[in-house]
Amino acid sequence: MSGIVLSASVRQNLLALQSTASLLATTQNDLATGNKVNSALDNPTEYFTAQSLNNRASDISNLLDGISNGVQVLQAANTGLTSLQQLVDNAKSIANQVLQTTTGYDTKSNVTSTALTNATSTNLLGAATTPVIGNAVNNDNGTPVAITGATLLSGTPSSTSNDLSTGLTTADTLVVNGTTFTFAATSSSSGTSIGIGDTVSHMLAAIDATSNASATITNGAITLTPSPAGLTLSGSALAKLGLSAQPPGGGLVNDTLTIQPTGGGTTTNLTFGFGNGQISTLNQLNAALAANNLQASISPAGAITLQTTNNAASSTIAAITGTSPFTGLTAGAPVADPNSQATRASLVSQYNNLLAQINTTAQDSSFNGINLLNGDTLNLVFNETGRSTLNIQGVIFNAGGIGLSQLTAGTDFLDSNSANKVLATLNTASDTLRSEASALGSNLSIVQIRQDFNKNLVNVLQTGASNLVLADPNQEAANSQALSTRQSIAVSALALANQSQASVLQLLR
Repeated sequence: MSGIVLSASVRQNLLALQSTASLLATTQNDLATGNKVNSALDNPTEYFTAQSLNNRASDISNLLDGISNGVQVLQAANTGLTSLQQLVDNAKSIANQVLQTTTGYDTKSNVTSTALTNATSTNLLGAATTPVIGNAVNNDNGTPVAITGATLLSGTPSSTSNDLSTGLTTADTLVVNGTTFTFAATSSSSGTSIGIGDTVSHMLAAIDATSNASATITNGAITLTPSPAGLTLSGSALAKLGLSAQPPGGGLVNDTLTIQPTGGGTTTNLTFGFGNGQISTLNQLNAALAANNLQASISPAGAITLQTTNNAASSTIAAITGTSPFTGLTAGAPVADPNSQATRASLVSQYNNLLAQINTTAQDSSFNGINLLNGDTLNLVFNETGRSTLNIQGVIFNAGGIGLSQLTAGTDFLDSNSANKVLATLNTASDTLRSEASALGSNLSIVQIRQDFNKNLVNVLQTGASNLVLADPNQEAANSQALSTRQSIAVSALALANQSQASVLQLLR
């Protein structure tokens, strides 16, 4: 071959044809493979850069499977929480049924006082039915004072004046049938304010006008006559006026009553009377007893009965002390109603069955072997280096885990207090479930955001790699067409270059 000599024109056209053929082969290969860079020989920089981007995209794509599984683990736990909340709500319904069923006792614990004369619901104190006559008032030398007429209620006793030796001050009070009279330093009287220097007649007139009791003077002593409802007296001025603080016929004025905590209530401490903070009506008594799970009623004869409320129907009234007619009495124990207690025992059984379902629901809330409601931990990796992670610690949400425990028939659901106690634990369990659901929802949102981010990032990486190595079909097709045309021209040019040699050959023939 080295002995063959081609003319310059032929050689030039041959080289052009070879170059065109090479380019055409490359273009056809690009069209066939779809790549403009098929190996490091084509373009080392673009080839290795694209390979790095594709490798990272592949690594992140592999992580998407784990992230997807993590989403399902969270979804399974959230489904479990929803079911647990429904079961807790059903348990609340059972506890509420206890509050709505008939009281579980035919007779609740109770105690009844002796009858109080003239005691009514609006005046529990009882009252005298006969006049209250005070002692004769003496002056400073012990001589009885004729207190009619201009006799003064002076705090300065004298043997030569017609003053009372009472020693009344502005701090004294007199309470007659619930009306409080005060004493002023001045001598004038107005309404329920009586001047210390005023006359006895003015004081009696004030009592007549405002207290529904008749006030007169009998045998040199102040006399108070009961109204049809009776008479009650109290106040620091009684003794100074020679009157009895406890009206004849009995009553509760200044008596005290203490009852120890009953059914989880608070101690009752009260004093009967018309004073501030004292008890004189049935409504006031019931308001004071409510905190100790007790209530009161009064009979037509004036006997007051204390008994437990429905809240503490299973309890016995605790120890009673004080000076009231209840002192020394012991309340009887409640008497159970068999039918009602059977119903309550059935509700206990239903409640316990729901707790068993709570346990199994929590155990079944798993996905791919991970249960966030049974204490497992979900570990998620978001990037190829393993530095971007999320660790979600599970909880144990069986019945005990949310603060619920089995009930016992004959011990629980006996009265409203026991039902309310269970309702309180159920409300706490609901709050716990809602709090965990919120935390799971937040974590699920994070995982889904990272899942979408990774998907988009894989697309970005793969697009970047493709931009480096993929061929443009339109461009390569145009190149192929142009090269085909160029090849045809080169073939024709080569043929023309060979014609001169062909002419010489013709001459030789």
